[in-house]
Amino acid sequence: MKTDIQIAQEASMLHIQDVAAKYGIAQDDLELYGKYKAKLSDTLIQKTKSNKDGKLILVTAINPTPAGEGKTTTSIGLAQAFGRLGKKCLLALREPSLGPCFGIKGGAAGGGYAQVVPMEDLNLHFTGDFHAITSANNLLAALLDNHIQQGNALRIDTRQVVWKRCMDMNDRSLRNIVVGLGSKTDGFVREDHFVITVATEIMAILCLASDMADLKKRLGEIIVAYNYDGEPVTAGQLQAVGAMAALLKDAMQPNLIQTLEHTGAIVHGGPFANIAHGCNSIRATKAALKIADYVITEAGFGADLGAEKFFDIKCRKAGLKPDAVVLVATVRALKYNGGVPKAELAAENLDALAKGICNLEKHIENLQKYGVPIVVTLNSFLTDTPAEYEYIRRFCETHGCEFALSKVWEQGGEGGIALAEKVLQTLEEKPSHYRPLYPDEMPLKDKIHTVATQIYGADGVAYTPAAEKMLAKLTELGFGSLPVCIAKTQYSLSDDQHKLGRPTGFTVTVRDVYVSAGAGFVVVLTGAIMTMPGLSKSPAAYGIDVDEDGKITGLF
Repeated sequence: MKTDIQIAQEASMLHIQDVAAKYGIAQDDLELYGKYKAKLSDTLIQKTKSNKDGKLILVTAINPTPAGEGKTTTSIGLAQAFGRLGKKCLLALREPSLGPCFGIKGGAAGGGYAQVVPMEDLNLHFTGDFHAITSANNLLAALLDNHIQQGNALRIDTRQVVWKRCMDMNDRSLRNIVVGLGSKTDGFVREDHFVITVATEIMAILCLASDMADLKKRLGEIIVAYNYDGEPVTAGQLQAVGAMAALLKDAMQPNLIQTLEHTGAIVHGGPFANIAHGCNSIRATKAALKIADYVITEAGFGADLGAEKFFDIKCRKAGLKPDAVVLVATVRALKYNGGVPKAELAAENLDALAKGICNLEKHIENLQKYGVPIVVTLNSFLTDTPAEYEYIRRFCETHGCEFALSKVWEQGGEGGIALAEKVLQTLEEKPSHYRPLYPDEMPLKDKIHTVATQIYGADGVAYTPAAEKMLAKLTELGFGSLPVCIAKTQYSLSDDQHKLGRPTGFTVTVRDVYVSAGAGFVVVLTGAIMTMPGLSKSPAAYGIDVDEDGKITGLF
């Protein structure tokens, strides 16, 4: 059986100009990065603004397990199936982070015969967007420390610096560091921290900004520290905005690549959903909606994280109104939730399936709260059995959801036709009545409580003294009307990754809170979630190599 990278490397790609031409995009509207990658010009985005919007379809999933779910694979295969049915469809996806690529999760180009290509480029440096974000973030950090060194005219309290440096790699050693050691000219000694690039506010801002003017406004509102009077100090006060915007100028433009079947894919931005808002850029999604009749996008990890933030942050901020949701599960993952060890998932086990399907049930109930029609799909594995499929199909239908089987990993677009037809039928017959979970005016603690109880299924929320104090301060500073971006483990509906299925009788613990004023949301840290991941004992980096001919191996 061929690996994902072998399939991708053997693919016959069209020149990206030919892919763009299928969507009416002229050569002059592309900025080429070689033959198979391009950025969409601002001119194209402006001249398509008056076009009618296409239909927006979100792909999300149950909580991830070691058994695999295949959300991105399903998104890509579904788009290819739309193409086979003669529909004008575009993907709107996130860019992968180097951290997972060299860590444990792997890349984010899909899998099997449902991939976007060039796969190696996408999973590595791509068009440099993440490097630009990293540079802009660290420029602000350098300007902040330089301001303190050069007299500290803004009276920054070095004990209340909240801006962190970043890099797009898993490196636990940088979570907590000390800077400024050495002589007096080497800076002011203070504790500092690193986060992974995809968890930064700059990444969130890039994905939520509508244009350059909006980007600069948001950059200027970033809170980097508090002064001795407890007042916020912003990037605008540090005179950092112009230089940061210059670094981000090209990164603001969405990227166009293709699937294995030459369907267009706009891939732009990449915040994690467990520690950020988990959606691709608004610019990319809106551009795709103006260019295609159907747009398929995805939100990271399970629906309790990515989909919640898609609905409550991205759609709220951008005025988007999604038309349908595809909820991805696998027989194997549901049996894993039912207590079956990973090594035994290949065997038919209807009892474990009946026990573990409660995880799918909770995600269905959660998505129904947003008023958007749902199609459940099973990402097919060779070890699945007809009896298992039939059990899940009946379960979905009794819970008011459409159901379709997906075989896109094995068959590409052909294996997604049944799903595509079911989605098209849903779009035709079931109107969407999208609504966010909570109103803007709801107090921050009530927003957190609403998500924790209604989406996670918690009995309530407990706060550390530090979190209580910061919530009160942020409300006093005028940030109480912002949505909440809750950072939580992706492996469980609760904030404890070991609680599988549909946990009950638990309390979510909020340990810290801070505002991303430029992005426009309040970040809530729960449980043991980290904003700088670490590498495993045997990271994926061990298996990645390049031969004498420049051919990369080991990416997945």
